[in-house]
Amino acid sequence: MTATVILVVVLAVLVTFLAYVVGIYNRLIFLKNQCDKSWFNVDVILKQRHDEIPKLIGVCEGSMKFEKETLERVIAARTAAFSASGAPVAERARLEGELSSALGRLFAVSEQYPELKTTAMFAQLQTRVTELENGLADRREYYNDSVMNYNVAIESVPSNFVANFAGMRARELFKAAEADKQDVEVKFKYPQ
Repeated sequence: MTATVILVVVLAVLVTFLAYVVGIYNRLIFLKNQCDKSWFNVDVILKQRHDEIPKLIGVCEGSMKFEKETLERVIAARTAAFSASGAPVAERARLEGELSSALGRLFAVSEQYPELKTTAMFAQLQTRVTELENGLADRREYYNDSVMNYNVAIESVPSNFVANFAGMRARELFKAAEADKQDVEVKFKYPQ
């Protein structure tokens, strides 16, 4: 009788332990998938922004006086960011930061061209790109929250044992690029 009781207790402990480990594993999988989902949300906004930039450049090129160097910077930054779709998060963040910086310069320089600023298409595209930038900031924050939750879970005891066994590794946060941290220089031309 005592051997049967011991066997039942041991089996109950084993089943409880196994259920606990499976629960931890399932939570880690949920958090991992949440990171992926939040990154895909960032990617959608990046794609939309990349789609709007050629239109913005086209409108700016229509103003023959507009500075060629500024447009070329935006085009080069967009091309680099667009072609890095499979790159690691840190590299994408750097390239997207350069694109944001180039767009900031474009909008700052556009202040010097009143005929461009009064163009309805330019104003509409500027508003659209600004909305996308704001949406991107929100999605980046959500992505970083998801990554932080995942990273904390895989580093915390006891889930770190399950994470190590399953080969789960920490994810990179989406950090602001150095170019994003610098102010955009705005120069105004005053009439003489």
